[in-house]
Amino acid sequence: MMRYVEPQPTGRQRLRAAVAAGDADGISAALISAAFHEEDGEWVQDWALELLAHPSPDVRRAAALSLGHVARIHRRIDHHLVLPRLQALLDDPEVGGTAENALDDIRMFTAQET
Repeated sequence: MMRYVEPQPTGRQRLRAAVAAGDADGISAALISAAFHEEDGEWVQDWALELLAHPSPDVRRAAALSLGHVARIHRRIDHHLVLPRLQALLDDPEVGGTAENALDDIRMFTAQET
């Protein structure tokens, strides 16, 4: 049985290092940590958008989840960039549910930009 563990702050360098090393578990953990603790939501958003195309479903899932957290914590997100990318993942059998949850968080916690 998996137990929830609160993400601890790890800093930007940990995410960069994990991406450079191709460490899927490290990328996922560092991205989730950044979503919770990074003050610059746009920085997290940009990394998450880039990682939505990662070959690892765990990284794609973490990227989608991070976008939902950014919306919830910062109360804003770039709808024009994020929504189409998450909608494109809805048919991904490994990540679609997480993408749907992220879209729900974005709708709930941010105002739709026009």
